[in-house]
Amino acid sequence: MMQYGFGLPVRGELATHDGIVGMAQRGEALGYVSATMADHVVFPVTSDSRYPYAADGRHPSSGEAIEPLSLMAFVAGGTTALRLVTSVLILPYRNPVLTAKMIATIDVLSRGRITLGIGVGWLREEFEALGAADYDRRGAVTDEYVAIFKKLWSPGPVEHQGTWYSFAPLRCEPLPVQQPHPPIWVGGHTKAAIRRAARYADGWNPLGTVETAEMRPPEFQAMRDELKRQAEGFGRDPDSITIAFIPRLRETPAPIDGADRMPFSGSAEQIVGDVETYRRMGVSHLSFDFRRPTLTETLDRMEWFQQRVMAVAG
Repeated sequence: MMQYGFGLPVRGELATHDGIVGMAQRGEALGYVSATMADHVVFPVTSDSRYPYAADGRHPSSGEAIEPLSLMAFVAGGTTALRLVTSVLILPYRNPVLTAKMIATIDVLSRGRITLGIGVGWLREEFEALGAADYDRRGAVTDEYVAIFKKLWSPGPVEHQGTWYSFAPLRCEPLPVQQPHPPIWVGGHTKAAIRRAARYADGWNPLGTVETAEMRPPEFQAMRDELKRQAEGFGRDPDSITIAFIPRLRETPAPIDGADRMPFSGSAEQIVGDVETYRRMGVSHLSFDFRRPTLTETLDRMEWFQQRVMAVAG
């Protein structure tokens, strides 16, 4: 059975106490399994970096961003079953030991409801403002931080002597509720992201059906096949890797005709068909951004999707 999630706002009119609590609690009541949250800390006033999920390369935020680990802890306290997913946490932004401790703490207090979606980042100027590790080596830094997390989430004492970080033997307790650790999902659809998911992760969680990452069925299947090939090359069972997907939802009252229709656009019936198409390719978790200008409109859209798509597609 497909699992469904929704994105929580980290900017804009809904990124308030009432907006976040309203979406989280209503989503949980409607049967959504997860809530995702994005990661930015600061935005430069000027930047040469290009946002990879917009054709013009510009990120939609004017500078506002709620910090995701703080948001995750807040939402954990106001819900009982909702799985909390970073989508994605930029690992090089934060001290790895402190970050591992924070995630373990939230996992303990939420009774094991954390999924750690990770990424390498794209905004060079944000790296510089945070004093983060070398932007040009952020992939290697991310891989090492994952290794550090897994050590710190294991019975101690543990130690680490690496290229980007080192520490003498120590204990980092309490350990997460989920063992051997909270699930780690890798975001992104690049070759490096797929390789990282195949080698280190419990799941692959790309964003798609946008101009710069259409992820239509043939393209998605080719990437899924590459993930399988890479996992087997690392001696892993490909079926042990969760396949999640974050497509852009564009529902319309009437069907959209034509071969150029983007997946997850059109009528409810067409979207139900898209759910089945991606399910056949191994997707077990779909998450959508339901935001509308007001909380009422947003909750109505979440309810529409639950009644017209989730209840039909299963």
